Amino acid sequence: MKICVLGLGYIGLPTAAMFATHGYKVAGVDINNRIVESLNAGEVYIEELGLGALVHDAIENGNLTGKNKPEESDVFIICVPTPLARENKKADLSYVIEAAESIVPFLRKDNLVILESTVPPGTTLGVLIPILEKSGLKAGNDFYVAHCPERVLPGNILKEIVENYRMIGGIDEKSSSQAKEIYKSFVKGKIIIIDSTTAEFVKLLENTYRDVNIALANEVAKISESIGVNVWDAIKLANEHPRVHLHYPGPGVGGHCIPIDPWFIYEKAPEMAKLIKTAREINNSMPHYVVNVVNSLMKKNEKKKIAVLGVTYKANVDDTRESPAIEIIRLLKEKGYTVAVHDPKTENFVYPLTTLDNAINNANCLLILVDHDDFKKLDPASVGKKMRSKIVIDTRNCIDKNMWMREGFKCRVLGESCSGVRE
Repeated sequence: MKICVLGLGYIGLPTAAMFATHGYKVAGVDINNRIVESLNAGEVYIEELGLGALVHDAIENGNLTGKNKPEESDVFIICVPTPLARENKKADLSYVIEAAESIVPFLRKDNLVILESTVPPGTTLGVLIPILEKSGLKAGNDFYVAHCPERVLPGNILKEIVENYRMIGGIDEKSSSQAKEIYKSFVKGKIIIIDSTTAEFVKLLENTYRDVNIALANEVAKISESIGVNVWDAIKLANEHPRVHLHYPGPGVGGHCIPIDPWFIYEKAPEMAKLIKTAREINNSMPHYVVNVVNSLMKKNEKKKIAVLGVTYKANVDDTRESPAIEIIRLLKEKGYTVAVHDPKTENFVYPLTTLDNAINNANCLLILVDHDDFKKLDPASVGKKMRSKIVIDTRNCIDKNMWMREGFKCRVLGESCSGVRE
């Protein structure tokens, strides 16, 4: 059986390699020539534990080949991005549409088409199938369709793609059974059969829950600052309750899912999705809040340099998609700050990156946006010698504040009392 995977990003590439190392012939398709060429050379552009070795094995055994366009296959799997259209907060389905249209000339009787991309409810039935039926074949009779959303965590993709439960949202029983048959070749987690629209909705609901939870944490962080409570201690204690699981606050929400997916629900029922919208607004407000904190600690009319540490959307990964650091740096520059940016985990960012020494040299303020392990090991004595002013703002409760204060630093931690800035 041959599988054609369209889109070789953070989900498509691991998916293609996984099938290729479990007995399938796989054509990995991407419109980016550089990605295709690197794949055929056995190289990967994504930093993900174990992925390089998996891709190398798949190329070596001859089961995985990079292509620029689809070709006749038994199964087509769409793993392309679905970004947010900023102007109207709706899903941009252009990549899904283009991928579906590219399949049409190669679609044959008894083929299976699987959509893995995260989409608004109703996309499989209302967008994907009408395009595929331009082939002259009828979905459910001549070919089969299912929505099988991914649910993996960057940094742990290869483990979770195997062990996490999987939803198979077929448009009919035959579609579901065929999709289940290929996924069970490597999925060890529970495989659940549901309809395609429910599968679309559940994936969005999982990430919306997390977004709303983070919004609560960010809101209570602000409240804690005003009433003199340490939010990190408060949340830790609240989570001792067996039915409470609060997330922790931060400078905003990033990644390819959480800041995007809630809007896909909102676009379907904007008059009812009030909590979802409010949560998005709270989390989107955090970069502005962080910049206001910076302003509050800077002396007026002083030449100011901010050393920003961490631009990935979470700790210990190289992924910068939707990172709140992008907006924070933009706002700092807009206010006239000189900004030097350092992140040990990534080489690609919209703003120039520099070394740690260059970032902190003559800086007025150290702004920690990501709790990378590297930052937890920073030596405050060494850092302080290179800075113009000893100020550190920690938005992730990352550092040992007492150790930094002993070296003369003024420490401001997101979610601690404003009146209790530790010096």
